[in-house]
Amino acid sequence: MDLQLAASVAPLLGWAVPGGILTRRLATARCDPLTGLHTRAGWTARAEHLIRRHPTAAVLLVDLDHFKTLNDSHGHAAGDAALAATADRLRSWCGCHGIAGRLGGDEFVAVVRDLAAADLDALTAALHRPLPYAGTALPLAASVGACLVAELPVPSLTDALAAADAAMYAAKGRGRRGSRTSR
Repeated sequence: MDLQLAASVAPLLGWAVPGGILTRRLATARCDPLTGLHTRAGWTARAEHLIRRHPTAAVLLVDLDHFKTLNDSHGHAAGDAALAATADRLRSWCGCHGIAGRLGGDEFVAVVRDLAAADLDALTAALHRPLPYAGTALPLAASVGACLVAELPVPSLTDALAAADAAMYAAKGRGRRGSRTSR
């Protein structure tokens, strides 16, 4: 190799390797390792984009019911399996019409382009299917709150999350295992 060429290429390689490592680390930080869903940071930018482009968008907040009891009764590996199954069901329900994320713990979030087309009842049913685990069926349940962005005075992700959170707590107040849309 020509010495002059090597001298000009060496600095580029010096920046390329750390740049590749940094890119991988940033991607990992935006993806929850247990569920494969976007973390809050990774989900937020995508959700804001969907809300801007789709006036019929809806924001959902999903909270597993009795998760601590499941963990205490069946162990943390069963709890991890329940979180992964919930993520898979939410991701599948969103399909190509939205995006799902994990806020942390047993809280999940999603935004879909059109809630009427996405069928909230189908999501609720999917989230309540028992999970086969270690020869038994783990009972799963979730409370879901939804906010139609078009019903907000100003369509913002922050306000939609707050309304979805209130709707989710209203669903929990009705005995859990259900969903509710903000009004």
